[in-house]
Amino acid sequence: MAVTVYVPRDTTALALGADRVATRLERGARTRDMEINIVRNGSRGLFYLEPLVEIDTIDGRVAYGPVTPGDVESLLDAGLLEGRQDHPLSLGLTEEIDYLKRQQRLTFSRIGITDPLSIEDYTALRGFKGLEKTLALDSQAVVDEIKTSGLRGRGGAAFPTGIKWQTVHDQAPGQKYVVCNADEGDSGTFADRLVMECDPYLLIEGMTIAGLAVGAEQGYIYLRSEYPLAHAVLDEAIERAVNAGYLGDNILNSGRAFHLEVRLGAGAYICGEETSLLESLEGKRGLVRAKPPLPAIEGLFGRPTVVNNVLSLAAVPFIMDQGGQTYADYGLGRSRGTLAIQLAGNVKRGGLVELAFGTSLLELMEDFGGGTLSGRPLKAVQVGGPLGAYLPQSQWDHPVDYEGFAAFGGVVGHGGVVMFDDSVDMGDQARFAMEFCSVESCGKCTPCRIGAVRGVEVIDRIRAGESADKNLVLLTELCETMVDGSLCAMGGMTPFPVQSVLQHFPDDLTPRQAATAGGTTC
Repeated sequence: MAVTVYVPRDTTALALGADRVATRLERGARTRDMEINIVRNGSRGLFYLEPLVEIDTIDGRVAYGPVTPGDVESLLDAGLLEGRQDHPLSLGLTEEIDYLKRQQRLTFSRIGITDPLSIEDYTALRGFKGLEKTLALDSQAVVDEIKTSGLRGRGGAAFPTGIKWQTVHDQAPGQKYVVCNADEGDSGTFADRLVMECDPYLLIEGMTIAGLAVGAEQGYIYLRSEYPLAHAVLDEAIERAVNAGYLGDNILNSGRAFHLEVRLGAGAYICGEETSLLESLEGKRGLVRAKPPLPAIEGLFGRPTVVNNVLSLAAVPFIMDQGGQTYADYGLGRSRGTLAIQLAGNVKRGGLVELAFGTSLLELMEDFGGGTLSGRPLKAVQVGGPLGAYLPQSQWDHPVDYEGFAAFGGVVGHGGVVMFDDSVDMGDQARFAMEFCSVESCGKCTPCRIGAVRGVEVIDRIRAGESADKNLVLLTELCETMVDGSLCAMGGMTPFPVQSVLQHFPDDLTPRQAATAGGTTC
């Protein structure tokens, strides 16, 4: 009987040699006259162990990792295919790996388990159950369930998803749209990509439920162009879902319709902002729109539009299957459900951690991340992407939740956690924030377009020792102007990392530091 072996096929595993590992496993089994069935599953999100190879045994799936192509022969010689575990790369039962076992996986319950493109695998693990329950309800009942869940936008704005859906639902019947913001551009984030590459039917199901809830029959996934594998997987999954009756003119013979297409972004960070995204989706330059009107009232092509992040939509199938209150039972305060935390930067054990809101940063970085990869002490952590503040050690004990973080100037954002050791020059990081904005600004408003350029110039003068005290005052005033006067969060939040450096790491913005700086920037 053939032994089933799982080798991930997501971008991270492929970059680390997963294809060559699979090829060598096939070749090695053949030379040993053993039957092998290789399943190209999705990643478990434990990137520090990729490629993570798993073997089906009578006790469950056994993991080995990280496996390089050069490790395959020794693994086979040690009895990998016979279920023996006497090899240094053996990790025991996959589900017992502490990093994975301690998580609360609601949205990511299937990743790494299934063949991402197998509808049979998806439905075997309660896939499309949420859609089936949705079809049995009227649209208002679906919106009410999302409200009960307390789900908020996981893309960064944290706006209540149910209220957004209610607004679109209440608009007059006619053409409406559901748009998924899959332009995942924040530094240190990859959760959207994992959903799309490792569990694409989850996103398809979530968007279909959204369409049925608000009366939209057309959806678009606005995907960043740097995700070619996600693009290929989504296109294939959409085609299979249509053929199986989960998309199209007659969903599961209900007489109700929803159609879905993927559209590639143009490589602009600003298109992560919902109105700029809509402009780009319409074929225009990605410029931010003034609000009002809100996209829920006048969105894509001037029609009512739901715009949600991948993770927001990916949470919907669980909510509709298990109930909004079940989802709301996880979390803290007004931050309900779970958050996909992505550990990156100078981290020993990088990867995805899904937990209910309320875990502290310190626990995430130490207990899950294992500290820095360099072994040096942690100095700062940036949460929420390149527009998030740099947090000092005094703020690492705070529980991760939207209101708690906002109280001290932190940003949860998309859940990216980028760690820095004590070799980093925070003055360079402050400059990078302004430089990033100057490159990525859409240019529509003056505070963002001009302010970021001036910010770089002022920081350079401070670092060079040119009237440092006066320029520090000028930098403070410039940050305040950008926060108060910018049209969108791009310019309005760019000062956050700069202000955090001014407040918590002032010694790194001195001429002396500039003369001795030798640290890294990321």
